[in-house]
Amino acid sequence: MGFRCGRERSARVVIRSLCLAAILNLCVTAALAVCQPDVIDIRQNGSEVRFQVEVVDTPESRAQGLMFRKEMAQFSGMLFVYDQPQRVAFWMKNTLIPLDMVFAGADGVVRRVHANAIPGDLTSIPGGDDIQFVLEINGGLAATLGLSAGAELRHPAIANGAWPC
Repeated sequence: MGFRCGRERSARVVIRSLCLAAILNLCVTAALAVCQPDVIDIRQNGSEVRFQVEVVDTPESRAQGLMFRKEMAQFSGMLFVYDQPQRVAFWMKNTLIPLDMVFAGADGVVRRVHANAIPGDLTSIPGGDDIQFVLEINGGLAATLGLSAGAELRHPAIANGAWPC
């Protein structure tokens, strides 16, 4: 009788250990899923939204941007990453889809949102001074989501952000 009780106790210990390991694994997986290079999170006024992004961080890739693309999935975008904060301006030459441009500083805080940039328009769209990140998303989506100045971005490229990874 004592032998069976000992075996049952051992089985419970093993099951508890396995459950604890599974919970820890889920926590680690969830933590790792928070910040990924192809994902950007945006939060504002208690709500959050996530976009799949293509990161462009070289002069060549930034110059190409979204030119000649005929469509972009609804919660997708392009994240422009600059080495340091600077004055930036965009235009829509050879861009075929309307875009919202979200301009943020080194801290990942949105400074300005330009809505519905017109495809093919050569008019300069200034982002302002001290901009290090620009997120381009489908035109009209920023308004639909209520995205405006003060929102916070979270991404691995935003090293010392207001909303860190």
